[in-house]
Amino acid sequence: MSGEGHVKAKAPQYPYFTEEASAEVVNARMGQEADPRLREVMGTIVKHLHAAVKEIEPTHEEWLTAIKFLTAVGQMCTDWRQEYILLSDVLGVSMLVDSINHRRPSGATENTILGPFYVPEAPRYDHGTNICLDGKGEPLVVTGRVLDTDGKPIAGALVDVWQTNDDGFYDVQQKGVQPDWNLRGVFTTNEAGEYWYRSSKPRFYPIPDDGPVGKLLGALGRHPNRAAHIHFIVSAEGYDPVITHIFSPDCEYLDQDAVFGVKDSLIAKFERVTDADRAQALEFDEPFWSVNWEFVLASKKDTK
Repeated sequence: MSGEGHVKAKAPQYPYFTEEASAEVVNARMGQEADPRLREVMGTIVKHLHAAVKEIEPTHEEWLTAIKFLTAVGQMCTDWRQEYILLSDVLGVSMLVDSINHRRPSGATENTILGPFYVPEAPRYDHGTNICLDGKGEPLVVTGRVLDTDGKPIAGALVDVWQTNDDGFYDVQQKGVQPDWNLRGVFTTNEAGEYWYRSSKPRFYPIPDDGPVGKLLGALGRHPNRAAHIHFIVSAEGYDPVITHIFSPDCEYLDQDAVFGVKDSLIAKFERVTDADRAQALEFDEPFWSVNWEFVLASKKDTK
């Protein structure tokens, strides 16, 4: 046969594995029918993973240790605990992904990670309600406003808050020990964009460190502690919701938060108040703490 009418398949540029072209060989095997975004993502991952292996030059034993570590991370995952998210958190990847996905106009409140202990549908309260149901910790009054990027108040904004108790645990971590919905609540801003409630001063607490991620932190000489903070989700119709924290400036772990959640713009000013009349009006013992915080929301059209 002359071979007319037959087209010889084009040989791939990287047909066989070599150390020098390892990533190119692997990426060349992806078919054209693969989803374009998947091709882009996997191609980048393979390129950087192979580059890291070439720089590290691990032994077989070291690579097996890495595989066993990842296996242990997976085995630690349950319906209520996601060890891979914890690994992402302590490597700073969760914060990086969050930052990339929440770029906002200058002046808008910055995002930070949601964390694993958010519970939707918390009770809605009137202004001034004390959400510290177990009575532990130093009393705190939180006041503030929700504004747009032009400084105008946003009425009807929802301020969803949650934090640990003074023992360093969220209520969902201590079912039957803490009251349900302890230190959680949702408040609605008034016509002036104002909100306020009573709580307890936040304290630092450790992330779960009894698994492989905790062992990794120990091997790296890192502690598992999160800087003292209060969680917020602030939302309003027509605005990009913000998931964020405010941090206590006197916390010893402020500059070494285990999951890199602290941003300079989110460090609040907590004031110690010794005014007996004000304490009595708030039904607090003297002294107590006070923090005032303004949330600035960007409109959805400005955050596309």
